[in-house]
Amino acid sequence: MTKSLLLSTAIGAVLVTAGTSAFAADCKVTVGMVMELTGPAGQYGQAGAKSVDMALRDLNEAGGACTLESDTRDSQSQGNVAVDQATQLVNVKKVPVVIGGIISSVTIPILTSVTAPAKVPQISPASSSPTLTELGREGKTGGIFFRTITSDALQGTAAAKYAIDQGLKKLAIIHVNNDFGVNMEREFQKAYEALGGTITSVTPYNEKQSSYASEATAAMKGDPEGLYLISYPVDGATIARAWISQGGPATFLLNDGMNSSDFIEAVGAKYLENAYGTSSGTSPTASTDYFNANYAAFSGGIAPDAPAADRSYDAGAIVGLAIAKANKDGDVTPAAITAAIPQVVDPKGAPIYAGPEEFKKALQLISEGKPIRYEGVIGPVNFDQYGDITGPFRLWKIADGKVTTTGEISADDVTALKAKLGQ
Repeated sequence: MTKSLLLSTAIGAVLVTAGTSAFAADCKVTVGMVMELTGPAGQYGQAGAKSVDMALRDLNEAGGACTLESDTRDSQSQGNVAVDQATQLVNVKKVPVVIGGIISSVTIPILTSVTAPAKVPQISPASSSPTLTELGREGKTGGIFFRTITSDALQGTAAAKYAIDQGLKKLAIIHVNNDFGVNMEREFQKAYEALGGTITSVTPYNEKQSSYASEATAAMKGDPEGLYLISYPVDGATIARAWISQGGPATFLLNDGMNSSDFIEAVGAKYLENAYGTSSGTSPTASTDYFNANYAAFSGGIAPDAPAADRSYDAGAIVGLAIAKANKDGDVTPAAITAAIPQVVDPKGAPIYAGPEEFKKALQLISEGKPIRYEGVIGPVNFDQYGDITGPFRLWKIADGKVTTTGEISADDVTALKAKLGQ
């Protein structure tokens, strides 16, 4: 599935001012996107694609010398399909940068099979698998990979502490049988048991089944007090209904992707009054306010708190600003964009926020050779040598059919806890 979105207008082109005259000649850059528009993670990918397109639109309205387009391909939430689509974008269309995927089981094969061999930068808005860090440590990514979400190596520990703090001391686990689910379960189990919790069973499941009755039955062995469900909204709702219908206790611990109104509606709010979850957190900025006020109108009604929406806007903004920085030197190549990505979030740079007006300031500063620090919808972003970020984790519960934030745990606190537990 291909859809190209030309985000600038003739009026926008006229508005390119003298402030951008230091840039190279006018250019047009296509940003490749591989998103999970359909399949189990379709809700994430649809929100993410709209967010990236909104960021590119905002950059075009700011009047940069480069007109930004997106070419969005549907991974169908499948790694093999994602590789085919990314190959078309990188090897045939020659895009200089790729945004995607959303889930780790899509992002990893794109990285290892397409972008890393081609040395084309890739930024994922929501893939949290620790495997991505390990690939960087092993020298297999060539420094071209970045992500705007924290690793599950930390989130699993945060979830374990939150569970214990809420009195959830005896849990069964059902997890999606892919890189994301396996890693999240492993990190959670290590921390949860070290904190005194008991896991009664671990049941993997394969995606897109019409029924999960057998998985729910298997998970009930050992008389658990609740269920830790590591899943996506569609399959997760089917599993939760099977669990409840077979007499499982309506007490849940949920991963970040289950922070979804669709999941709540599909299961039934009355069954989720004792449901808790963790998400990669945010530190609100002026970008957050801008995004929350404008995203629903741009996206056709998708809520700004939809999974992956906020951090996908940031991925698009960072890529667009990096393209502008590369173009300043007349070199909009994959290598130049890769080098520019950390530079547009320079801690020493002038703070820049989301939206056309702020992006005009950014483009002006870039044209003058001055550093900028994009502070995103999820907060200020810093990339380490493996393209990872650190940030807080949001703690939440479901009450009256809505997700309510109950607190936060910092990445430093999680790291300290892992060290205390000997992990």
